[in-house]
Amino acid sequence: MTASLLSGKPLAKLIQQQATAQATALAEAGTRPTLAVVVATEDSSTHWYVRSIERAAESAGIGCKIIDVGHDATEQVLVAVLKDLSADPAFHGIILQTPLPPGVKTQALVRYIAPEKDIDGANPLSLGLLAVGERAFAPATARAVVEILDHFDIPVAGRSVVVVGRSTVVGKPLSLLLLQKDATTTVCHSKSGPLGKYTKAADVVVVAAGRTGLLTGTDVSDHSVVIDVGTNVLSDGSLAGDVDEASVRPVAAALTPVPGGVGSVTTALLLLHTAEAARQQLRAVPTPVLAR
Repeated sequence: MTASLLSGKPLAKLIQQQATAQATALAEAGTRPTLAVVVATEDSSTHWYVRSIERAAESAGIGCKIIDVGHDATEQVLVAVLKDLSADPAFHGIILQTPLPPGVKTQALVRYIAPEKDIDGANPLSLGLLAVGERAFAPATARAVVEILDHFDIPVAGRSVVVVGRSTVVGKPLSLLLLQKDATTTVCHSKSGPLGKYTKAADVVVVAAGRTGLLTGTDVSDHSVVIDVGTNVLSDGSLAGDVDEASVRPVAAALTPVPGGVGSVTTALLLLHTAEAARQQLRAVPTPVLAR
């Protein structure tokens, strides 16, 4: 048995088509949805990722401005930039890209992103709204996992889903999204002990811990659907997930690849969220309906 690969690329294309349709409708109404990406690092992989967002936005008809404040920017500088962008009607979505300069904490800054422009669900208010089932943008990576499960008709209602990792970017918001879909959700972390104790009996395993090869074939069963959220940069510049694909693929029922899995869907959702944020801020342009 070999796990079937759940490629995110076809789904990403569908979502990007939705974003393009919304951007076109907004442009016809006189507004180009525009995203601001704030960068404060020299990390080459971060700059590569940001440029990929810029290219995808351009192809969807969405504006994208990269605001590089320098790797030595202070917290005060970043707060001022986020406040200005939040108040500027020319920008409809804002992303604060990590990593940040040493000593600058993400949670000290994201609260300055206006909730209506918080397209990656970074502001604590967005997470709070998500927790109580109110309207808010979920972090794009967390939503990407749910979209992949839906796209491949993998049910979660009443089934056991294990999320490995409890970050506010993926693990925590994803657990909330899964609960909304009636999944029986368990969140594992560094103090949980051997993963196999939880993951081997799970119907769906989502790994988002940021550790290369964390989940191995001994941790899954032949009915397991494994979603690999990890994007770890190796010494040769290539990407690897949190799943040891060589040992998991011969065992599991299905597996998302890295690259080409969750990451491609995440980028497409950031564009869709930007278009949706612009439409909500204008409150006048209807949403185009596309077949999925």
